[in-house]
Amino acid sequence: MLAAIASSMPAPMPVSDEISVIAGVDHILEDRATGGKVSNSAIAQKTINNQDGVLVDYYKQYNGNGSVAQGWPPKTSWISFMDMFNNSKWILEQSCNQYGFTDDSAAEMTSIYNAIETVAAATLVDHRLILAVMLQESGGCVRVPTTNGGVINPGIMQSHDGPGTCWAKSSSGKVTVQNPCPASTITQMISDGTAGTATGDGLAQCLNEAGTSDVSAYYRAARIYNSGSVDKSGDLGKGVATHCYASDIANRLTGWVQYPKNCTLDGAKPATYQ
Repeated sequence: MLAAIASSMPAPMPVSDEISVIAGVDHILEDRATGGKVSNSAIAQKTINNQDGVLVDYYKQYNGNGSVAQGWPPKTSWISFMDMFNNSKWILEQSCNQYGFTDDSAAEMTSIYNAIETVAAATLVDHRLILAVMLQESGGCVRVPTTNGGVINPGIMQSHDGPGTCWAKSSSGKVTVQNPCPASTITQMISDGTAGTATGDGLAQCLNEAGTSDVSAYYRAARIYNSGSVDKSGDLGKGVATHCYASDIANRLTGWVQYPKNCTLDGAKPATYQ
């Protein structure tokens, strides 16, 4: 059914099927730095291939430290970027409705696609991780409200107080949104969540802070992005914030779209299946 949905929708405008990126001068990234780039060559994604990967719409709860040895999916089990994007279009097309705003247009979805490709090439962060985190944070709603749970989180990546957003709230409480959301702002939102902001880390810094060079770095980075750190036990389901976060990201990376979520780490009851 998903394949039929994807094929019936207009394809996004790819930057290219494969983009080669050659890293420049090596440098050490500092926390709270903008323009972040993955510095660990073992996990830096220097080429972008939209067709690599597999496709399985299923949810499995992952426990432990993010390693293959503890049951987490290897990168060879990840879905391709093209499939992930196309199969998630239906999410983007209705993600703003819950806030009472106009849903993403075809042009805005194309801007999201192009922004992810551009920022992935600049930061060496795997484009699939960027897309997975964007879906996790906002469902891709370009007019998503800014949240504030002690830290201001604007935009489709719910970044650390970044400048990119198409939602604003005045001191009097009046909310305004931009429709359409400009392509430049969409790129800024993706960059804020990936390259980092003046006050907080993006995925590039989180990958550098992950401390591993295998696939667990991606799952650890996702947990750091969500909560600021990994629990001292190393268990990605422990600590603060959303305990299912890393498991959710691992499932998105392996094709989860519609299958009932079956993660009990945040207190939910086990999913039932028809």
